Amino acid sequence: MTDQLDNGPAYRVVVNDEEQYSLWPADRDLPAGWSADGEPASKQECLDRISREWTDLRPLSLRTRLEAGRP
Repeated sequence: MTDQLDNGPAYRVVVNDEEQYSLWPADRDLPAGWSADGEPASKQECLDRISREWTDLRPLSLRTRLEAGRP
């Protein structure tokens, strides 16, 4: 069965303060702590964008600590 929402701009990419990405339905209010990153697009377009942009899955706070030489 095909997801009918894949045919139109039904999703959006969202990102939190730790620079972690997720997929969110465009017609729903954003969850607390998350902000929209870009315009609504199809599910596949959003997943492709997340794959391109979220290349380091470690949270920002961990990356920052490691770059400063702290464990």
